[in-house]
Amino acid sequence: MPGYKVIHDSVHGTVKVDGVFLELLERPEMQRLHGIHQLGLAHLVFPGANHTRLEHSLGTYHIASKLCSSLEIDPLDQMEVRAAAMLHDIGHTPFSHTLEEVIHHRLGKDHMDISRDIIVGDYMPYKDRDTEVVGSIPPLPDVLRGAGLDPERVADLVTSARRQEVGQSILMVDGEQAHFGQNNFLKQIISGPLDVDQMDYLLRDAYYTGVAHGTIDVDRLFQTLMVHHGNLVVDKSGLVAVEGLMVARSLMYTSVYFHKTVRIAEMMMCKAVEAAPQEILEDLFLDTDCSLSSKLAAAGGASSRLMTMLRYRRLYKKAYTLPIMAMTDEQSQALIPLVNYERRKAKEREIADRAGVSVDDVVLDVPEKALLLSEPRIGKTDVGILDGGRVRPLSRYSPLAKAIQSRGVHDWAVMVSAPAECRESVRKVAVKVLFS
Repeated sequence: MPGYKVIHDSVHGTVKVDGVFLELLERPEMQRLHGIHQLGLAHLVFPGANHTRLEHSLGTYHIASKLCSSLEIDPLDQMEVRAAAMLHDIGHTPFSHTLEEVIHHRLGKDHMDISRDIIVGDYMPYKDRDTEVVGSIPPLPDVLRGAGLDPERVADLVTSARRQEVGQSILMVDGEQAHFGQNNFLKQIISGPLDVDQMDYLLRDAYYTGVAHGTIDVDRLFQTLMVHHGNLVVDKSGLVAVEGLMVARSLMYTSVYFHKTVRIAEMMMCKAVEAAPQEILEDLFLDTDCSLSSKLAAAGGASSRLMTMLRYRRLYKKAYTLPIMAMTDEQSQALIPLVNYERRKAKEREIADRAGVSVDDVVLDVPEKALLLSEPRIGKTDVGILDGGRVRPLSRYSPLAKAIQSRGVHDWAVMVSAPAECRESVRKVAVKVLFS
């Protein structure tokens, strides 16, 4: 038997998986991702968006393999980057980023924490009873070590996004020359302004949603990306391709990821989890979309009711929204505290009490916190541009990059939604509660 498989991917065509990566792909940590929608509940708005985290992980691995070959990186470094690319999402809970903030609040962990724990062997994402059926499952770090890979180094690459301050540039500009601190290019391949993760998800999500905004010129990026003084930079000739990726990312967040109806569906799912008994969350990192949905539907009460509404697409309706462009300074100051989860939930209860409805019928969405948890690199547009032996930030060459950095990815600052029959009563009190 050959030591590789050829997989036909809808976005990239032929993807070859060989060696230890074939073993990783067939492990339970990866196979669970077959049951997790890449875009959470976006399929309720974009019917074609039924692709999974496994497809995305495979695509990210494929792009990472091509980029490593293009950059002629050291073979061991290539292996570590390819492993990190394949494993970067293994800690995701069902419905991907949808439940990120709720889980972070309830359990104090996010998908990066769990991904790291799985890679280094501190968490086993399967039950002992599973081995009775499929046989012995060697620990993931043992598989990595067997291929000459250091699990800690692979885990560091996967979690590198957390260590990058939100909005921080990879460049430190002093006058005209940009200076670099250390060898960061391996981490930047996995999580940075031009990483392989977003190259795949932009192409894949655009393909499956039917939205044209995610088209990027990956071939041109590969031709112009290079390592310079330990960092990924782009030759000036690739400037247009970089601008294209920045535009695609910004427009996809506005038109798909933070589409109002998608957000309402996701917030209803969060409500169902919030209302569920704590024991339902115990195996959350073992669950798929289907298994968690079944548990919530059987939990009774608000959880069951909300899951039935989602099943039949009886979504809450927008009761009140405040566009960012219409927001005053006073309104902005009133909303800043609501980025905090507990304060936002207190406001939901107040709106429900004053409207005379159940707290389960009021959803208060302030999307800024969810954005920071799921997409820490969204503000990073200062890609290093190599021009005649000198590196300068993209913003010095591209007014478009500056505009994208200041452009919000969602066009509302706050949205309150409720069931259709409650919408009017909720609308009447929402403004008073939020801004009085």
